[in-house]
Amino acid sequence: MASFSGFLRKAPSARLKAFLEAKGVEMPQDFDWNSAGRGTALVSDINALIDDLPARKQDRLKAELDHLASLTNEAVMVSAEQVCPMMGIDLEGLEGVQDVLLMLALDHPQAFERVAVQASLNRRTGGKNWSAFQFDYDGKAWALEDDAARAAFVAEAIDILNLPAHRKREADWYRAVRVHPITGEETEVVQATIYVEDRAASELTFGASEGLERQVFQRVLEVGIACNPTQRIVEICAAGGKKVRDEYAQAFSKHFAGSEPPVEAPRREVLLNTLRSEPVFSIEPADGVEGVEVSSLDFFSTGGGFARFEKRGDGETIYKFLDRRFGQVSPIKAGGWQIVSATLRIVMAAQDGKRRRTLTVTLRAPNTTTIPNKTEVDRQLVLNLLERWNLIARPTPEIDVIEEG
Repeated sequence: MASFSGFLRKAPSARLKAFLEAKGVEMPQDFDWNSAGRGTALVSDINALIDDLPARKQDRLKAELDHLASLTNEAVMVSAEQVCPMMGIDLEGLEGVQDVLLMLALDHPQAFERVAVQASLNRRTGGKNWSAFQFDYDGKAWALEDDAARAAFVAEAIDILNLPAHRKREADWYRAVRVHPITGEETEVVQATIYVEDRAASELTFGASEGLERQVFQRVLEVGIACNPTQRIVEICAAGGKKVRDEYAQAFSKHFAGSEPPVEAPRREVLLNTLRSEPVFSIEPADGVEGVEVSSLDFFSTGGGFARFEKRGDGETIYKFLDRRFGQVSPIKAGGWQIVSATLRIVMAAQDGKRRRTLTVTLRAPNTTTIPNKTEVDRQLVLNLLERWNLIARPTPEIDVIEEG
């Protein structure tokens, strides 16, 4: 039985019927959609109808059903929820991921492709071919809607790929919504997928003469960009190594942000529960750190409320303030509150002719860390300190992500 058998069994009858008829399958009026409890008998009956199609149409339809079946997972449903609302496509009332995929494939082919690409990008997040870059806030809005900036950025992206100018290219810009896994807060991001003709490849195939022929086909390269203007973070998913992704980030800065190049911000799990009691920050002489303080804490209540507390005076820590003001009902001690964000101020001692300075770092659940946009030395120092203080998880080994064919 074909690999799409499970997809056929779980797909809503009305939507599956509409899809098959749109593909040229003639459905008898007395077709039994509930045969044998939608088990193997139903799949056999549908396959029999598909087998009545001409051979080439059979192959195309089965390949399309295989593709739909390969997308049937929770990650694709999350991607649909990120992409579809921004395109005015309502998913309310649909009967699961099979229903969503069939509806998109039938009525919204562009959204269908975007959902598939979004799922691929989500899978790669944090992986070998992915990098996130943090920009300083300079008070200027990014020019993400500027058509000239978009065209210039895409042109530079092609140059980075070092491909001939005649290669076809296309960029799909769209908006998506990300939902925070803890708070449910929605953040709108601007995304782009750049498609470029790669070097040609060839394979053996049976041609019109029914004999073996060598067919040349043009492969397609994809570069994924996700821009979060609120948090000033740009994610880049592209093969070619760190150097290539650095070049994309610099191109983005030049054409959209108009600022200094950003720094790479590793995606690590943030361990904010460490801050539920006043921490003791261990400092070594070689760190050159004069002092550390938690300057703000953000809380989310299971009932849906948010609360932010910031340290204002020099006479007490934020923990002492919460204890003095709220006692046992402070969000640190009371049940039902989670820490979702915290800001640390790391005061660096004056040394080597440099003045005393402060590095500010914000940690946001589940895995966002702002790193000072200063020097590589500062970045590595902060990462090492956060690991030592058990505020971020240790890095996981990089692995290759292998896509299903």
